[in-house]
Formats: sequence, C-alpha cells, structure tokens
Amino acid sequence: MAAQRLETKLTCAICLELYQDPVTLLCGHNFCGACIRDWWGRREKECPECREPFPDGAELRRNVALSGVLEELRARPAPGPGPGPGPGPGPGARCPRHGRPLELFCRTEGLCVCSVCTVRECRLHERALLDAERREREAQLRATLEVTQQQATQAESQRQELQQRSSQIQRSACTLTSVISGKFSRLLQALEMRRALALRDIEVAKTQALEQAQDEEQRLRGHLEALSHHDRMIRNLLEQVDDWTFLQESQLLAPPGPLGPLTLPQWDEDQQLAGLQESLSQLCALLLEEGGPPRTPVQAADLGSTEAPGALAPVPTLVCPLRRKLWQNYRNLTFDPVSANRHLYLSRQDQRVEHCRQPQGPHRPGSFELWQVQCAQSFQAGRHYWEVRASNHSVTLGVTYSELTRRKLGRHTDNIGRGPGSWGLCIQEDSTQAWHNGEAQRLPAVSGRLLGVDLDLASGCLTFYSLDPKTQPLYTFHAIFTRPLYPIFWLLEGRTLTLCHLPKATLPPELQEEASGLS
Repeated sequence: MAAQRLETKLTCAICLELYQDPVTLLCGHNFCGACIRDWWGRREKECPECREPFPDGAELRRNVALSGVLEELRARPAPGPGPGPGPGPGPGARCPRHGRPLELFCRTEGLCVCSVCTVRECRLHERALLDAERREREAQLRATLEVTQQQATQAESQRQELQQRSSQIQRSACTLTSVISGKFSRLLQALEMRRALALRDIEVAKTQALEQAQDEEQRLRGHLEALSHHDRMIRNLLEQVDDWTFLQESQLLAPPGPLGPLTLPQWDEDQQLAGLQESLSQLCALLLEEGGPPRTPVQAADLGSTEAPGALAPVPTLVCPLRRKLWQNYRNLTFDPVSANRHLYLSRQDQRVEHCRQPQGPHRPGSFELWQVQCAQSFQAGRHYWEVRASNHSVTLGVTYSELTRRKLGRHTDNIGRGPGSWGLCIQEDSTQAWHNGEAQRLPAVSGRLLGVDLDLASGCLTFYSLDPKTQPLYTFHAIFTRPLYPIFWLLEGRTLTLCHLPKATLPPELQEEASGLS
C-alpha cells in the first residue's frame, strides 16, 4: 500500500505514468518535460492543475531531486511477500505471505488472497470466490464489448452518411457552377451585343443631330455673309458724292430676307435610353430563366434564388426567402407628374425623381409646395409591395390619403406622417425616424440605400424594410386603413429616388379595378 501511494505521488497528472525527465513549474507542480511541452503546444501556457500562467520568458528546469527519487524507485527490486500488486495467480498459485492456495479475491484491496489473509489482513474487507469474481468480471467485459461494438457500428454508419452528404454537396456545387457559368456567359455575350447596338444607335443619332446642326449653321453663315455684303453696299453708297448715282443705286439696293426661326437639332437622352430598359430586362430574364438542372433536397434547402429586382435594369443577386416572399405582391409604380414639386425633375418614364436647385417653371395647380411627389397608383384592398433605391440619406417614403395638403404648413419641410392621414419613414444620416400623427419613433441608422415597403390592407400593417446589405424589417405601423392609400416621397436637394421595377410584376385580377392607374 505504501508503494502504491508513493507511485501515486510520483505520477504525472497529464500522462498518468511515472515522471519521465520531471520539470517543476513556478507554482510548484511537477510534470514530465515532454508532456507539459506538448500540453502547451495545444493550449494556453499555464499550469494544467492550478491554471497559474507560466511567463513567456521563463524556462523549464529539470527537477534533479525528483529525478533521483525516480531512479532509485525504478532500480529497487520487486516488493517482497505480501498482498501487494503483482501478476495474477496462475494454477496452483499460493499466497506469498502465508504459503496457502489463493482461493478468494479481496474486492477492497483488489488482490487474490488465501484463507489466512481473510482472517487477518482482509477480515473486514469484501471478498468473493475466484471463479465467481471471474464470471462477474467476464459478464461486465462482454457487456462493455457489446456497447463498444454498437458504438463502432453507429460511428461507421454516420461516417458513410457524412461521405454521401459530402459527395452530394460536391456534385450539386459542380452542377450549379456549370449552370451559372453558362447563364452568365450567355448574359455577357448578350450584354456585349446590346452594348454595341446601343453605342451604334447613339452614334447614328449623334451624326444625324450634328448634320442638322451643320445645315443650320451653314444657313446662318450664309445669312451673315448676305448681311455683311448689304452693309458694305450701304456704306459705299453713303460715301457716293454724285446725287444721280446715289439715287439710282439706292433704288436697286434691297435688304436680305428675314432670318427665320432657329431650328435646333433633335437630341433626347431619355429617347436614347427608352429601348434600353426593356432589352436589359429581357437579358436579365435570360439569367433568371427556369429549366435548369433538377434540384436535390440539399440544393432546395441550402441554396438561394438568383432573382432580384433592380432600378429599371434588374441586377441578379442572391435573395433571401423573406424578400422572395415579398415579391409575390410586387407592384411596379410610377410618379405622378402633376403632384411633383417644381424643384423635382421626373425622368425615365416617371420612374426616377431628382431634386434640382433650379425650379422647373412656376407652381402648378395640384403640385406640392413641399419637396414631395406621390405615385399615380393607389391601393384600397389586398397586399402590395414595392422597392425604392435612394442615392443618399435625407429622404422620406410613406403612404398617405388623397386629402394630404399640398401647402406648406409650419416649419417642417415635409408633412408625411405629421398628421393622422399619412405614415412615413424618414432616413437621416445618423438615425431613422418613423412618423405618424406628428409623433416620431427613433430607430437605428440604415446603412443601405435600397428600401422596401409592404402594405397589407387586410391586416392593417405597413412595414418598411432595409434590403442592403441584407433584408431586415425596420418598423411596422398598425392601423385601420379606411380610404385608398398613395405611396408618397420627400427628398432633399441633390437627392435622387428611383422606383425599382420587377419584370412581369402585375396586380392580381381582383384588385385591378381597386388600384387606380395600374394595368
């Protein structure tokens, strides 16, 4: 027993064996030199027992005294007779202390003992016959072996399942890579062809416009030359001293004809871009077209769609399931030119609005005195969703009843959400504010410039979304909407808003009569 306790004291806490080349830490604990170095190679540099950090600059030093004790212990011969640990008894084995046959097993000491040992040393210990103890130990080992075999079978099955899953993912990724590469190759080819056609059309239009300008310039140059010649004739005639000659030639002097109105060459940027939107949408449809390879359950669960509506020309991107679900009720909107403030310039078929410093003529009846514009469409029932791309912060988007005043009241530069009949989300540089009935709810700043609006009239919910860099709801208004609602916008000077269009986005048949202006 004393030898066992001594070996316990001389056992490394890492490898659970006697110390090999023992070293001592600053905290006083000892370990094998190789064990502690391997331990620190995988973990933090601290004592495994007390967790005291070991300084980086310190060196491990060999414990000379402990090494000497271990050398003496290893050189000492095996212990003498007694119930100490040793090899198990063979047939006819006898007790080394009493010389009697080993008939019993002391469970307390874990040793084979004779009948004399049971009377003296092991009198109060738990004992069992050797064959009974063996049968019990064999049963335990067989049960353990069965459990380990079951675990091995389960681990092998899981390994095979993991390999199948990995192979499935690899095949799916290779197939998708091939399909997407092919789609983008066709898209790039079509884009290159469309670019060449667009540049050619611009060059033709430019040539025609410049030819018109040259013809007009030649006409003006000829008129200037005629005027110059007539001016010289008059000056020469005024210098004439002979009265008869002066009178005769003055009757023959006739001025050039009238100049006529100036004809400016025709050049319209919007007209040049008019056919570009449809063609780009068709090209994007080439990328989004169905008919790809059949998806496995892994693909359907783990891979996102490549659909996305862009501003005028949709750009395919990875889309989360939430945004794809919102697209089921997507509406293509247009701005109402009649409602636009005179500082707001509409372009691209009334899908883009820009705030300009110079006003566009005088104030028109029905237009906002504020820097606002509303859409030509309104909604009274159903669910509707649209997206807006802003060039910068300091913009407001929302919905309103038709009776929202066009006049400027008070110190505010917009009236979206200032009364009970409108709801708005104001995007500022450092924060976002949700406005309704003159009260504001301050929200965190929005990093993206792509925003979405979901209007569910049946449930009375108006939700604003930030779509860049990821789709996330910003704020939801809950109200009972009693009249048609118009999308409305406000923007600061120099800002631009674009209504994003999704190809083939239309109203459901049952709502086409209820939403004005949509077809």
